[in-house]
Amino acid sequence: MSLVTPLKKARGLGSAKAGTHHFWVQRVTAIALVPLTLWVAFTVAALSDQDYATTLTYFSSPFSAAMFSLFIFTAFYHAALGLQVVIEDYVHHEGVKIGALIGMKLFLALTGATSIIAVLLAAFGS
Repeated sequence: MSLVTPLKKARGLGSAKAGTHHFWVQRVTAIALVPLTLWVAFTVAALSDQDYATTLTYFSSPFSAAMFSLFIFTAFYHAALGLQVVIEDYVHHEGVKIGALIGMKLFLALTGATSIIAVLLAAFGS
């Protein structure tokens, strides 16, 4: 017994099989962000009363630079996944929807890359 209607069989339409992957990737990035966000919060709190040189020395550590870069990448990727769902669900005009998706992805890619470059410049010196 098939759950696909005869009309969908005739048109060749069925499940896109992409929704489950999107759902799981968003959940995995959310779980990964829990320890990363805690680490970043405690790090920022510990460095809040330090001077610039001490903070720069901390960021020059490969571990710190890698953790902050991983946090930034994961956070921006998670944001892109979530905003994509919001735009697809609530923007009904197809042209506006496509424009919003392209603009959102470009903006997040640009700001995420700029943030990671800033961390790497702090790590390796400007």
